[in-house]
Amino acid sequence: MALFLPSPVSLIFVLFLVGAVALPVHPRHHMAATHNYRDALTKSIIFFEGQRSGRLPPSQRLKWRRDSGLSDGSSMHAHLGQCRWTLSVDTTTRGQREVRVPHGVHHHHAGVERGRVRRGDEGGAAECREAIRWASDYLLKATAHPNTVYVQVGDANKDHACWERPEDMDTPRTVFKVDPSNPGSDVAAETAAALAAASLVFQKTDPAYSKLLRRRAISVFEFADKYRGPYSNGLKSAVCPFYCSYSGYQDELLWGAAWLHRATRDPAYLSYIQVNGQTLGADESDSIFGWDNKHVGARILLSKAFLVQNVKSLYEYKGHADTFICSLVPGTPFSQTQYTPGGLLFKMSDSNMQYVTSTSFLLLTYAKYLTYSGKVVSCGGATVDYILGDNPLKMSYMVGYGSRYPERIHHRGSSLPSVAAHPAKIPCSAGFSLMNSGTPNPNVLVGAVVGGPDAKDRFPDQRSDYEQSEPATYINAPSSEPSRTWLTPPASSETNSHSRSLRKDRASHLVGFFSLKCAGAPPPPCGRRTERHDGVWGGPPAAGTSF
Repeated sequence: MALFLPSPVSLIFVLFLVGAVALPVHPRHHMAATHNYRDALTKSIIFFEGQRSGRLPPSQRLKWRRDSGLSDGSSMHAHLGQCRWTLSVDTTTRGQREVRVPHGVHHHHAGVERGRVRRGDEGGAAECREAIRWASDYLLKATAHPNTVYVQVGDANKDHACWERPEDMDTPRTVFKVDPSNPGSDVAAETAAALAAASLVFQKTDPAYSKLLRRRAISVFEFADKYRGPYSNGLKSAVCPFYCSYSGYQDELLWGAAWLHRATRDPAYLSYIQVNGQTLGADESDSIFGWDNKHVGARILLSKAFLVQNVKSLYEYKGHADTFICSLVPGTPFSQTQYTPGGLLFKMSDSNMQYVTSTSFLLLTYAKYLTYSGKVVSCGGATVDYILGDNPLKMSYMVGYGSRYPERIHHRGSSLPSVAAHPAKIPCSAGFSLMNSGTPNPNVLVGAVVGGPDAKDRFPDQRSDYEQSEPATYINAPSSEPSRTWLTPPASSETNSHSRSLRKDRASHLVGFFSLKCAGAPPPPCGRRTERHDGVWGGPPAAGTSF
């Protein structure tokens, strides 16, 4: 299976988890706490242990997994088989793709680097840091050689022809890299962003490791910027059509510079953004944030520098961020978003939940910046509850959570008997009979969030339906932050009723939980205001409506 490096974007999502400020809902608009968000958060972290490749540690909680891919990278002296996430589970635990793994690092990072373990669970923070370190250690190995980033192990075409456990991998373990002769600014800048984000997490707990991550981020970004080009140009036969870079590399350079500015406070990165922003697509109109397109994420991140740190030269990025929010709010002239009849954001049929969770993550993050500056978008909703079971099918889309959840996920390791249950090797094609069967997966991939329902809230729970049944790190990582939002208790300094009220206000400012039941405060500058009889502006659109 083509082994992908731990998606830098997935890693960044994970990084946002540990210290996030809790944002319970304002009492006037309180939604009943019908879910165990602590349990959901714990499970979402356990999921990443199911995606590990390499030598598994004694702390491994998903015991049906075993060591795998231990010799990966040895042919190029890269030692890539020691620790890694695998991102999705189609080629997963078989393949590693660098451009998606760092994606998750960013999302895991945000709360952790704030250093606020406010739920009284230092153990939970440690688990998040362990998940981050597993991925960041791998990124260090993948960037150990100057001006080189190892981006993929394995042949995706041959991997897709097999349905076998990661422990049985016997397809070619070819190693692919980007270097000055075959540039990959997108994957390199994404990796630099993930390393920079991870460095913030360990500033207090491991300063030496934090410094190492920061130094490596700087050098990898210099390589990405100096040798420009999309990685799928030079590696097209290896990475396309499965993992092509469709959005180009400009968005990752902007994203990488934004994270390095945040991690280093070096004004040189601010100057870089100011000089190169337009060239790198700062003004482009994007309504999607995912592993391949970072423009919206960069704008949200740079908006913090304007809103919180008063970097006035970045004012335009706040305007772009507002435009993105407006594109999601129903009932405004700028809305560009479709919702399912059950109220779920719907962008694409293939793994739609990745856009739901990543957009919720961005809006939650932006709402915090707005709250800090006193400019509040007052909206709230229930995307996290939809994922956990408040939906037309009354099922959780997180495996292992609730009484009803997907049992036939598109995941090789989960769908085949474990090594403990079946010690004999399962050959390449032998597993397809189980893949195509209707029996539930024998191994529960706890915490995995699947691709989700279709545009009409339907979900068949079929292994062969990879668009709806496949989980991935870049789905899970951003989904964890909303769970923290409803979970974390106030800090000891926020025990009085006024502070609690302020914290509850913040929760109602989460534009990102997409039923978008807006709370009567002035709407964002998106055009007209449509008021309903209950005082809620906007509100969910009619079923199937596209704006």
